[in-house]
Amino acid sequence: MNNPRILFWHRKDLRIIDNQALIKAFSLSNAITSTYILDKNYSHDFNANSRAWFLGNSLKELGNNWEKMGSRLVIGEGDPVLIIPQLAKTIDAKIVVWNKSIEPYEINRDLAIKNNLKEINIQSIESWDHLLIEPSKIFTGNNKPYSVYGPFYKNLKSKMNFFGSFYEDKIIFHFKDIDNKLKENQNIKSSNSVLEKFLKNIKFSGSKICPCRPGERAAKILLENFINEKKIFSYNSARDLPSYNGTSFLSASLRFGTISIRKVWNATLNLHSDFENQENYLSIETWQKELVWREFYQHCLFHFPELESGPYRKKWAQFPWENNNEWFQHWSNGETGVPIIDAAMRQLNSSGWMHNRCRMIVASFLVKDLICSWQKGEEKFMEILVDGDLAANNGGWQWSASSGMDPKPLRIFNPYTQAKKFDPICKYIKFWIPELSKVSNSDLLNGEISNLEKNNYSSPIVNHNIQQRLFKSLYAEI
Repeated sequence: MNNPRILFWHRKDLRIIDNQALIKAFSLSNAITSTYILDKNYSHDFNANSRAWFLGNSLKELGNNWEKMGSRLVIGEGDPVLIIPQLAKTIDAKIVVWNKSIEPYEINRDLAIKNNLKEINIQSIESWDHLLIEPSKIFTGNNKPYSVYGPFYKNLKSKMNFFGSFYEDKIIFHFKDIDNKLKENQNIKSSNSVLEKFLKNIKFSGSKICPCRPGERAAKILLENFINEKKIFSYNSARDLPSYNGTSFLSASLRFGTISIRKVWNATLNLHSDFENQENYLSIETWQKELVWREFYQHCLFHFPELESGPYRKKWAQFPWENNNEWFQHWSNGETGVPIIDAAMRQLNSSGWMHNRCRMIVASFLVKDLICSWQKGEEKFMEILVDGDLAANNGGWQWSASSGMDPKPLRIFNPYTQAKKFDPICKYIKFWIPELSKVSNSDLLNGEISNLEKNNYSSPIVNHNIQQRLFKSLYAEI
């Protein structure tokens, strides 16, 4: 059939440029209508106010982009297993196209949709889009999935250097919209009101200070700024300083797919003239390694879906967590009395985002100072993070808890040592904890704040050295 009607289903690929499944669809037809479903069974996309804000505004821009290309974005809400086949039938689509996912729920959902489409004689086509390399194309020498980052990085880097990472952002799509009769369909007519209602119900107070910005255009600007302002060349030395604007802030853009991982990776490959400068090269490579950490965790969850609910290292399932709820609430609210911890949690609660170095510090503190289960921290992060991603969040927390895929079995961060190393003049601490702005840096870094200077700031709820010894004794038992 020439130019068959195609339904394109957006998920974590909220863009038109360099979208692998969309490119495939366009190669088959230009009679394409797109859809996004607010999946009632999958709250990861919008159960955090910050992610709802990012998602809603990205969808608004995406809808405008589809209109400019001559088509539309139909937004629905409910169960995609029912809605996708119904919508495809309504617009007389012969094919439904989408990009693959790696999370257990999404894989099972997509399989059910494929079966439902097959029953009504509608073809389905899937592509890989949000990974640099398909999970089926990278294995260890024993033909097993990787469980250690280092060898995974080396293998992936060699493959990327050999094959490159092609992306195309020059394609100008011109779509053929559905006919006027179908436009009057109630489900299609209600699309705008669904998005309007979603945007109206968003209650995110941190939109002005959140460094991640929604939409395809904003993602492009963030990447260009990171490159053109040469932040990428100081990344190796600046990435761990939470008070310094030294990162790309693209984490949410990659999580929602408002930019492709290929475009981001290729931005590093296009800096050939700067590879001769050793510091520049080291910084570029360090950023590449961070991108591959994201990739690694995605592959891990795909191959080991049990990670979603439990530890990779099985002995950790028997760890005797204390789970003191009062301490957990103090940690969640940024009221532990440990400045670097409280500053980081206040940044998270206010902006929906936290610096990566601080994520590691607060995670270690919750697990190894407060003896609180890493799953509780993982859940709390997913409630707030604008870039909250199941694979990356789970991987990061298991890394911090020493329960995940990490050749070093035990790692404990001293929050005071971390502050001295990465916030030596307390600029970050004093910004987020203004009541301590007049306390000397040395007292802040040592945790020796006098009662007169505390200004209603709390005393430390635990002693790091004592809790560290306790954790090690509990760890020895398993």
